[in-house]
Amino acid sequence: MKNIKIHPIIYFSIIVLFLEILIKKVMTAHIWNISLLYMIFFSIPLIVLFSVLTKVFNKKVNRVLLYLITIILTIYFEVQLIFFNLFSTPFSFQTIGLANQALDFTNIIKDAVMSHLVYFLLFLLPIVLLIIFRKKIDTTTNRKNSLILTIILLIITSANLISLIPGKDKTDSLYKLYYNTDDAVREINNFGLLTYTKIDLKRLAFGYEQELTIAGEPEYELPAELIDEELGFNSLELDFNKETSNNNIQKLNEYFSNTMPTNKNEYTGMFKGKNLIFILAEGFNEIAVDPVRTPTLYNMIHTGFDFTSFYSPVFLSTTGGEFQATTGLIPTQETLTLWKSKMPKIAFGLGHSFSNIGYRAQSYHDWTYTYYARQKTMETIGFYNYMGCGNGLEDLLHTKEELKHMTYACDWLEFDSDMMKVSDPLYMGKEGNFVTYYVTVSGHSPYVLGGNITRRYYDAVKDTDYDNGVKAYLAAQMELDRAVEQLITDLKASGELDNTVIALVGDHYPYTLSAEQMSSAAGKTKDGVVEVNHSNFILWNSTMKEPVVVDKVGSQIDVLPTLLNLFGIDYDSRLIVGKDILSEYEGLAIFSNRSWVSDYGTYYRNSNRFVLKDGKELENINDYVARINQRVSNAFTISNLLVGNDYYSYILEK
Repeated sequence: MKNIKIHPIIYFSIIVLFLEILIKKVMTAHIWNISLLYMIFFSIPLIVLFSVLTKVFNKKVNRVLLYLITIILTIYFEVQLIFFNLFSTPFSFQTIGLANQALDFTNIIKDAVMSHLVYFLLFLLPIVLLIIFRKKIDTTTNRKNSLILTIILLIITSANLISLIPGKDKTDSLYKLYYNTDDAVREINNFGLLTYTKIDLKRLAFGYEQELTIAGEPEYELPAELIDEELGFNSLELDFNKETSNNNIQKLNEYFSNTMPTNKNEYTGMFKGKNLIFILAEGFNEIAVDPVRTPTLYNMIHTGFDFTSFYSPVFLSTTGGEFQATTGLIPTQETLTLWKSKMPKIAFGLGHSFSNIGYRAQSYHDWTYTYYARQKTMETIGFYNYMGCGNGLEDLLHTKEELKHMTYACDWLEFDSDMMKVSDPLYMGKEGNFVTYYVTVSGHSPYVLGGNITRRYYDAVKDTDYDNGVKAYLAAQMELDRAVEQLITDLKASGELDNTVIALVGDHYPYTLSAEQMSSAAGKTKDGVVEVNHSNFILWNSTMKEPVVVDKVGSQIDVLPTLLNLFGIDYDSRLIVGKDILSEYEGLAIFSNRSWVSDYGTYYRNSNRFVLKDGKELENINDYVARINQRVSNAFTISNLLVGNDYYSYILEK
């Protein structure tokens, strides 16, 4: 028994399949289904490749490669574990620069590891196995064996690709997933993380043809009885037959020409001529709203527009939330990378839409102004005088003496109320209308007692029954309430309160809190995929006499078109993925893993399960789910093609 040697193919089969099954469990919560077989078959070529690499060179080099491959695999799967649990999406090599900044806070990474410690330790088992069996694994040179394995590798790879061909034209086919669809979680579920990585790197290097299904009739049509021809639609006279040699633009032209615009409605122009202050609130979620701790936010929700079925889906942290809310489009890692690298003009972006009708546009953020490349992206949505820490805001927040002793241009964390106090005079009380965009920071994780934000508000949360993480979160959100209170105070002083609308939406739910912590704070059970994202969209003006309760489903991508309609701004609703929540267009909230919530129910993508809402009926649930799945798939593709091909500049060019 002592002389028995283990061939590398056996060793790599054990560790690769172990890692793949474990990450499949983490990301999809499902293991034992038909996709497991596909994952195994698509993992075999990589297992064979690793085995060849540890048998083809001399013994010393082979052994070094054995250790190196094991360590790299272990680290890579650990990185994916942490990244997914922070951002609810797998890491992609298409966004290395973005991920680098997003993971800049070591405390957040530490919290992610500790909250998933069991999985973190399990992913270390391959290294443990290597240490135990290092002398048993046979790394002696065997080129003949390696040649045979290489032939097997080619045969199995070919067989795998051929197996994708049957049914390739179906909407949800694995063929389309492998070649045309940007759906990372589903790729990992069906092919495994390593094959997903291979696909990701291939697309990064060579690009790929994205799938956009164009039906012969509109994807969705308003029922005739809901159409008011006198009010009309939010659309422009656009020429979708303009000449172009760009195949992607041709796809978009054909798609939009078959898309129905949203209807104008009783709320169209309700806020016409008023100012707008738009706040992207860090980590804001409905669990923060309380009549005692956050009375300002509570009052605004219950005296303004009250969107009861609103979601703030997390798409790669704050930058994804910002992209959704200010462009009305769906962010993927690829789309966000294109946004930051190509800097296309988002013509209906928040700043452009208002500045085009004569508004003064300005934006502020009380952290490093280059974070998430905002010095670039702010311009794409129409804010050309954006101020953050490092390009001017720090001089307003701190004295010169204070700045001498600071490592960064601003403190971590700053008080949002201070940002409002020093920036408000820069645009209030001036001639003409304004649109102001704030990105807050005080509500950022980690949520630990003892930080500068939580210390200020600790007395208000110390006697609650929540654990310390929830207490710290609630304390941090109290600072947001004080910041909005500061805004209202300054608007009153400038005489512009009645003429100003305040809109506030969270960038994402506090994802460093567990679903259990979220549930305890909410007083009801929240799943970790959909309901943790349920939140508030605050839309308020002091002259509103009574609240407007809106039960229709909406999400961050619907915020921009809803505002454009309320302010009576001309735009083409066909060119924005999100839809005016106040229109008759069907409500839909889309999540990063392509799960969704509609006015009829909730669809959980990973388990392919649809739950009909109480009191709702559908004649054919399967047809309905298939139609919405197609709409969701197109929403991802359209957003990517719009940004990557600078489509707004093309179609709106006169």
